[in-house]
Amino acid sequence: MAPKRKAASVSTGTPKKKEKPEAEDDFHSTIEALKAAPKETQKARVDSMCPLSSNPIVQVYEDYDCTLNQTNIGSNNNKFYLIQLLDENGRYGCWNRWGRVGEKGQSKLSFFPSLDEAKRDFEKKFWEKTKNHWTDRDNFVAHSGKYTLIEVQADDGEKGQEGTVKIDHVDGVQAGQWNVKPCTLDPATQELVSLIFSHDMFNDAMKTMNLDVKKMPLGKLSKQQIAKGFEALEALESALQKSSEAKQLEELSSRFYTIIPHNFGRKRPPPINSLEVLQAKKDMLLVLADIELAQALKAGQEEEENIKVGEVPHPLDRDYELLRCQLQPLATDTHEYKLIETYLKKTGWPHLRILHVWKTNREGEGERFRDHAKLENRRLLWHGTNVAVVAAILKSGLRIMPHSGGRVGQGIYFASENSKSACYVGCTSQKIGLMFLSEVALGQEYHITKDDCSLRQPPPGYHSIVARGHTEPDPRQDVVLELEGQKVMVPQGPPMPMPDFQESSFFQSEYLIYKESQCRLRYLLQLHF
Repeated sequence: MAPKRKAASVSTGTPKKKEKPEAEDDFHSTIEALKAAPKETQKARVDSMCPLSSNPIVQVYEDYDCTLNQTNIGSNNNKFYLIQLLDENGRYGCWNRWGRVGEKGQSKLSFFPSLDEAKRDFEKKFWEKTKNHWTDRDNFVAHSGKYTLIEVQADDGEKGQEGTVKIDHVDGVQAGQWNVKPCTLDPATQELVSLIFSHDMFNDAMKTMNLDVKKMPLGKLSKQQIAKGFEALEALESALQKSSEAKQLEELSSRFYTIIPHNFGRKRPPPINSLEVLQAKKDMLLVLADIELAQALKAGQEEEENIKVGEVPHPLDRDYELLRCQLQPLATDTHEYKLIETYLKKTGWPHLRILHVWKTNREGEGERFRDHAKLENRRLLWHGTNVAVVAAILKSGLRIMPHSGGRVGQGIYFASENSKSACYVGCTSQKIGLMFLSEVALGQEYHITKDDCSLRQPPPGYHSIVARGHTEPDPRQDVVLELEGQKVMVPQGPPMPMPDFQESSFFQSEYLIYKESQCRLRYLLQLHF
């Protein structure tokens, strides 16, 4: 029989909170950090819908390129306007395209006798659509009934090449062909790395959130634009808390959809009129931010490429190195694999199938976790997430975001039943999902049975909060797994009713920690759902 956990306090209420929680300050700090992030300086590409886009000599002139958006729920408006000044080897023209978000729309291409006349046309159209001067666009002010400027990072459009890599010299004049080394990763890890950095996967994830991938190709919405999205949601949250009228909520929702373009087809954009919908939009922006992080990792890697060597690493090896996380495939005949297999089988959905399991070792996470070496009551717990954010998690760990939240407040959520965490997995179109198993140092648990989304920390004397559910894996079948000298409990039994918690508002238990350092990623599972 497994050793008993330390006794925990049980409350049907909520722990006492600080009078002035720091989350609000953290929220503003996050927004300011996003705003302060350096802007991308890549040159814009000619709109793919333009008939000149296939002509290699045609380029966007300097930075004369803008994407505008306007959403008005009351009038069922959800439209875009794109303006580009094109240079065809000294012949200048303006390309305009406009229409409903998600559609090709209408377009017009006009050429002018001189560059100055083309500039005047571009700047005039920008003024007509936004009531802002192009020369003062860095101080853009949104006006009612006008379009808003969307900050989209330029997409260089380059695809990873398997055989040779083209690398320009610093002066941009010469280019050479460089051999790509064979990939050093095992086949399963190659497949994993390819998946978590996949352009198609990022696109699929964004489409499921109704985001317009044409305005934000491959997560290219800028950090500054994401910050504006959070600010728009903050204004909506304030209005919801004041029980504002429906018209004001529609106006504020229109503002959010204008900043973060959504593709609703011909349907009327839905107002964000409840805290549940608001939280879903916050979670959506978190996914967007993590997609942006994964894309930024690759962009930074390409900029630092050493062009003086005759061979370059395989693209998958380079992506793997970006993660700074060791991924070691776990053999199916090992004790650890069999424990994980049983854990999944007993607490997960019957149709789930393990494809691969990796032991994970994030750079620096072990040292951070050792700060809690004296904290007892450790459990191996599930954490489900969207495939699109796995690269960001492997790179940066599980994080407590100021704008995140849930039924048990602002912390990192885990579960002892796989079927609970599996509900939060965002799969690919091939039904492939990824889940983490983390060692969580729970210490002294504080138990609750009622929702409290305002929680920011356990009460004094406690290290974690457990929202006790109606069921829990049979504790009599828990086994001990020793990890680096620490005894970690691993559930091995099926869920069974917990008589003391049948009146709880939680059907399945949720385990919360409020310090990122109290958990360590141990295993990553690739599953077929």
